[in-house]
Amino acid sequence: MPEIFNCKSMTFKLKESPIVDFAWHTSPRLAEIVQSKHLYFDIRSLDPDRFSYPYHFHRNAEELFVILSGMVMLRTPDGFHQLKEGDIVFMETGPTGAHQLYNHTNSPCQYLDIRTATSLDVCEYPDSGKINILPYLEIYQKKSRVDYFLAEDKVREKWPAEIIKKK
Repeated sequence: MPEIFNCKSMTFKLKESPIVDFAWHTSPRLAEIVQSKHLYFDIRSLDPDRFSYPYHFHRNAEELFVILSGMVMLRTPDGFHQLKEGDIVFMETGPTGAHQLYNHTNSPCQYLDIRTATSLDVCEYPDSGKINILPYLEIYQKKSRVDYFLAEDKVREKWPAEIIKKK
């Protein structure tokens, strides 16, 4: 059954981070309310002089912003773009879809944030060199990347001797 939401009647919750520059207000998890299988979507409100999430891109999720009210600046790999009410922005997967918002005005900016939800996603943060395994929020430094076969040379020791062929 179709669900109808109106951002003017929603209660927004402040999401703060340990870094004061990152703070936003978010609606209830709308995708959870309707039990969406393939989309995450929320309405967010970004206060003046605040940034959205750190600059990032997704490896397995597309994202779409619809500016509902106000204005905001969008950072992408090709520069900075001012967005205004009615603008729709699509971010593809991979480094070319990297993005971040900053509210450069004196008024809040409300936007609809829609992203695909197809099992696991890896989110990368180019500014800080981190990766985030979503939806688990397991965050690691990308510089710790290792070879696939690191520490796998003792595989025969993990198996019973009667199963493993003698060399």
